[in-house]
Amino acid sequence: MKANIFLIAAISLFVMACDSSDDSNEDNNNSSNSADLTSEIMEQGDWQITRFEDSGVDQTNDFSGYTFVFNTNGTVVASNGTQTIDGTWNIYDDSSNSSSDDDGNSSDDDDFILSFNVAETSDFEDLNDDWDFISVGATKIELIDISGGNGGTDYLTFERL
Repeated sequence: MKANIFLIAAISLFVMACDSSDDSNEDNNNSSNSADLTSEIMEQGDWQITRFEDSGVDQTNDFSGYTFVFNTNGTVVASNGTQTIDGTWNIYDDSSNSSSDDDGNSSDDDDFILSFNVAETSDFEDLNDDWDFISVGATKIELIDISGGNGGTDYLTFERL
């Protein structure tokens, strides 16, 4: 019981510390996010993609109807009721990499690794990447990836159902 109270208090403090005054501000990096606390948030409940932008092209509809479940064992399951896509996920502190080429000079060193076991022609292949955090809240996670190859910027947002 004490552990549950501590977890609720820690998440509450974390959510209050997050700046939610401007959710559209893509330069709002929250360096206070810890990989462990962010993982705990992701493991709570079901999520949906509310934004997926690939180099300026909105492809959010490719994931319409899918529910994402991030399991504590590092697996992720995306399902729309008729199709299930399995993959893996991990959040780790990349502070040892002082010259990350995909974080847009973010001060947040946590990386979100997402990998679905799909063919290269699948829409889910576009989600396979090491994402950087823009913001983390109890019900919304905003991610960014700046490609080292073509320099394009991708945005991915998950919101809790």
